[in-house]
Amino acid sequence: MVKAIIGANWGDEGKGKITDMFAGEADIVIRFQGGANAGHTIINHYGKFALHQLPSGVFYEQTTNIVGNGVALNIPALLKEINSIVSAGVPMPKILVSERAQIVMPYHILFDQYEEERLSNRSFGSTKSGIAPHYSDKYAKIGFQVSELYDDAALKERLENVLEIKNITLKHLYKKPELTVEEIFTQIVEWREGLRPYVADTLSFVQKALASGKRILLEGQLGALKDPDFGIYPFTTSSSTLAGFGCIGAGIPPYEITEIVAVTKAYSSSVGAGAFVSEIFDEEADTLRKRGGDAGEYGATTGRPRRMGWFDTVASRYGCRLQGATEAVLTAIDVLGYLDEIPICVGYEIDGEVTREFPSTTLLNRAKPVLIKMPGWKCDLRGIKEFDKLPEEARNYVLFIEKELGVPIRMVSNGPLREEIIFR
Repeated sequence: MVKAIIGANWGDEGKGKITDMFAGEADIVIRFQGGANAGHTIINHYGKFALHQLPSGVFYEQTTNIVGNGVALNIPALLKEINSIVSAGVPMPKILVSERAQIVMPYHILFDQYEEERLSNRSFGSTKSGIAPHYSDKYAKIGFQVSELYDDAALKERLENVLEIKNITLKHLYKKPELTVEEIFTQIVEWREGLRPYVADTLSFVQKALASGKRILLEGQLGALKDPDFGIYPFTTSSSTLAGFGCIGAGIPPYEITEIVAVTKAYSSSVGAGAFVSEIFDEEADTLRKRGGDAGEYGATTGRPRRMGWFDTVASRYGCRLQGATEAVLTAIDVLGYLDEIPICVGYEIDGEVTREFPSTTLLNRAKPVLIKMPGWKCDLRGIKEFDKLPEEARNYVLFIEKELGVPIRMVSNGPLREEIIFR
């Protein structure tokens, strides 16, 4: 059985807690895309953790955690992350890294920084983690797979060819120092021995696990609206954030994915630039940001304040459809307990016409939110274990969103802790 857990929005939906819950029931957890540019915040009996590349099953001794071939593998960051959780008292997890995963090279991070610097106020709001340059090289066929790390002669020959291209750009576009094969090769040699114990043929491992009926969880990064094909392009990430890409990024046949859980939040938030129709500003946004989550709405990787907005039914319904969601989870409903009335975006006004369909970026940039308001519940929802025990206003809020999504909401999260969850 394969279950995928993914985001219905811009990322930051609270997937970490939900993924952690599902990971406890899984034999294998696979990260299938993305890199160290975003994270999942998890709070458990070991403490509070922001995972970036590690799958969320690392807290369970029975679970095998796979960094899949679709991941942009930042080797030093991964090794540092493993060390950080072990030093915090977490037992050494079972980790496998796909031999086909492609590596974030040292120059990818440099190029990401240089390009944001060059673009200045036209920048994409990159985390400067090297993700876009990495995936650009992957599809230009000048990237490096993990398996290539251990063949010195072939590695040096390919580095010579690639750096010839990179140095032209460094010299003539960015006006930065050129790179040498030796300095890059030396860095890679330092990385590869630390990685060696984890490298595996994960494709064969996963195929055998499927054949023996193992429970597999696919863990996605960010959300549907950050997908480079269907998201708010060009202000997206550089790998597909959709559950369907899990087949490619993990090496799983499409028919094996039987459950797709889309996570959405009781309000909206986003990190980075791009269209965000239901966005709010100033004191209104700051109040919601400070109340949001266990430590406020700040990026798990960058620490940047998230942009805030009201729940967007247009974007969320679109995200659930894209993901092929079989069910949804609504997180952080407890955060809204301070409001007398809660606005919800139910449509977009574009050039004088109202639509309930999520448009392409050109039209999206001209969209204005159509808002309704629902009564608030004006009380603390934390500690409530049953849906029927929620105040009527809170139940109505969930039921309205469920109807708008067209997908059953099976769980409602009413606090940051693992046990603060209401099952329906």
